[in-house]
Amino acid sequence: MSLRIVVCVKYVPDATGDRRFSDDLTVDREDVDGLLSELDEYAVEQALRVAEGAGDAEVTVLTVGPEDARDALRKALSMGADRAVHVEDESVHGSDVMGTSLVLARAVEKAGFDLVVAGMASTDGGGGVVPALLAERLGVAQVTLLSEVSVEGGVVRGRRDGDVASEWLEASLPAVVSVTDQSGEARYPSFKGIMAAKKKPVESWDLDGLGVEAGEVGLGGAFTQVVSVAERPARTVGTVVTDEGEGGRQVAEFLAGRKFI
Repeated sequence: MSLRIVVCVKYVPDATGDRRFSDDLTVDREDVDGLLSELDEYAVEQALRVAEGAGDAEVTVLTVGPEDARDALRKALSMGADRAVHVEDESVHGSDVMGTSLVLARAVEKAGFDLVVAGMASTDGGGGVVPALLAERLGVAQVTLLSEVSVEGGVVRGRRDGDVASEWLEASLPAVVSVTDQSGEARYPSFKGIMAAKKKPVESWDLDGLGVEAGEVGLGGAFTQVVSVAERPARTVGTVVTDEGEGGRQVAEFLAGRKFI
């Protein structure tokens, strides 16, 4: 039986752009360019490597987001994924990690899976908890923050690197894994891959098709709330040390005054 791999990806605002908040205190996604989250590119890469090692596997990329989120799916398809699923519903706007994980879980169940792969976090939110929440909702094991992933004999194995040691983890399929930016450089889509992506299927689903009530997600169903935002203050001129024989002492006093030494 073919190994069914689902990769959860996110369409995020370009980190190099001028990001702002909308009137409802959600991230403004209309006035800034978007792209496939860089951390999710590592997830796509690892899924493709697992699929190549399995021989008989299908890689589905899944995203929840507005119409433009299809661009993220096309990027993943051009890297080599086989098919894509786009969950688009206005009621999802403003969802926090709880609402997002609910929609993802229902979509993953509908798509069918043996292994779910995600990035360690999103570059626009950075919470890093969605993979764990997703595993809990699916009722399967989670093996997170992996720098290396492999699947053999119905078992997923991976290496998690810490500050002072590395540990090897494994779980029986089905399972959810998340990978770090140390898991291996993501491949660059070839011209052939880009052209092939245009012919690959992209399914569109909404909340009704997933059995999710509008009140369970979005701003109304969120467990967290942003109550105020403020622009980051302009960068000020730092302390300049002019070395006239006492530069070393001045630097030491500066660091000591801020308890760096």
